Amino acid sequence: MLGMYDMPALRASNDRFWDLIRTHLGFGPASLERSRDFWDIWRDPDLIFAQTCGMPYRTQLHDAVQLIGTPDYGLPGCPEGYYRSVFVARADDPRSLAELTDGVFAYNEPLSQSGWSAPITHLSRMGLSPKRLQQTGAHANSAQSVAEDMSDFAALDALTWELLKAHTDLGGALRDVAETEPTPGLPYITSKSQDAPRIARAVQAAIDDLADEDRGNLRIRGLIKIPASAYLAIPTAASPEAQLRSS
Repeated sequence: MLGMYDMPALRASNDRFWDLIRTHLGFGPASLERSRDFWDIWRDPDLIFAQTCGMPYRTQLHDAVQLIGTPDYGLPGCPEGYYRSVFVARADDPRSLAELTDGVFAYNEPLSQSGWSAPITHLSRMGLSPKRLQQTGAHANSAQSVAEDMSDFAALDALTWELLKAHTDLGGALRDVAETEPTPGLPYITSKSQDAPRIARAVQAAIDDLADEDRGNLRIRGLIKIPASAYLAIPTAASPEAQLRSS
């Protein structure tokens, strides 16, 4: 499952990426899974290969799965394999980040590192917190909510933001406001029953074999080994409910 970065414009490239992984691995399902619940896939004892978010891994999955490695997307200002959140507001909204916190903060879900935990931690360190919240279910929905004036600002995964600018008109509707500090990116995982080093070798070989067009679409540059301890050391923000009670 490669659902973290699987917008319609990338699905064919993700399919070809999985085909290469499967070829090098020598086994696995014929196609990517796109219909099952993410948590059901991540917790499946027969899971071969999936991408998850750092916060689900840190808070619930780390004892149940193995890390395969973390893809490097070459994001500006980030070490290899790391990413950050980008705060966005409407292009015609001149307010600073501090001023925007008086409005509505759109976030994808409470267990998102880039959409919730990283931005809330960033704001907390500035002595700030959003006064109102709107859960949207996806980064693209958060961006759309801001663009349509249903919320005032959002925090997007930096790679998702680059992909939205490349494949939608949201880049013209929104502007960057601020960035969080980098944290380890979205790791590939497998179940405890699998041979994680063997899968890692297959993934790296697949990355090496990607056609230039697919490599460009997916923005992937390599596979980085980031230890579990680096993920577990990231602070976890309070839940939206607790955040509202304290604001």
